[in-house]
Amino acid sequence: MTGGAGFIGSHLVEALLARGDRVAVIDDESTGTRANLAAVIEHPRLHYVQGSVADRELVRGMLDGVDAVYHLAAAVGVRLIADSPIHTIETNVYPMELLLDELSRLQAAGRTVRLFLASTSEVYGKNPKPVWREDDDMVFGPTTRPRWSYGTSKAIDEFLALAYWRERQLPTVLGRFFNVIGPRQTGAYGMVLPRLIDAALSGGPLVVHDDGRQERCFAHVGDVVRAVLALMESPQAVGRVLNIGSDQPVSILDLAQRVIAAVDPALKIEFISYAAAYGHDFEDCRRRVPDLTRLRETIGAWPCRPLEETIAEVVAWKRGAKMV
Repeated sequence: MTGGAGFIGSHLVEALLARGDRVAVIDDESTGTRANLAAVIEHPRLHYVQGSVADRELVRGMLDGVDAVYHLAAAVGVRLIADSPIHTIETNVYPMELLLDELSRLQAAGRTVRLFLASTSEVYGKNPKPVWREDDDMVFGPTTRPRWSYGTSKAIDEFLALAYWRERQLPTVLGRFFNVIGPRQTGAYGMVLPRLIDAALSGGPLVVHDDGRQERCFAHVGDVVRAVLALMESPQAVGRVLNIGSDQPVSILDLAQRVIAAVDPALKIEFISYAAAYGHDFEDCRRRVPDLTRLRETIGAWPCRPLEETIAEVVAWKRGAKMV
């Protein structure tokens, strides 16, 4: 697994170990941290290496004996994308190309390894449809807006993975994550829920960008991991793109109000513009809601945990982390 010390990756590592798998992890710890794996780092079936998935020799050695790869390493977070577009593009594109090439080499030698690519709802860009299906158009802003470098670079990853499936029959499942939340997620790179909870636990105010009417769908990381594992067991998922997340939209203002209700009703909300937060060349989309028909047809019923329950869990985790 790449990115196994990250937020989603660490939860996936734990789930794989819990079901009896042997797990090999590469993570450069640029946004993830070994602390995310504290509960399992000494597990006898876990092999952890701090290193880069752009290191071909390291990747080649780590692929020895594996039968599935989960590629989660990527640039993450609105803040990181806005501040470091070069890092975003290079981190997302080159390692994907390298990994596909190495998996193709193994397949040519007679050993087929399944691949899960963690993609993102960002590939839809600012498509104006109210609900996004996997075959909908990508609609991006101009190249002068670095905001879109993340979505376009992840779209290149998808094109590459699907090309290897079509031309070389390399079995790949592509999961487009919508807003994933839960314990271990950091607000350092602009992730909205941990950022709001951090502000609430520090006494506020909770900063909401623009008018707060932007709508997002939030899914618990445990539910997302469960979907990923089910998809990798499904022959119907191979060579396909699937949305993964909740399909229940919530405005960012509503999210902030729910955090306030969970922490301290006396807390205040402060509104700031995108320009003040990320610069004058930042651009966002107002609504991001997935159609989950394909996911449900592939893995069956997929209930998600209530948002209030997840908020309470993250608040409890944050409070516990502050006490350590």
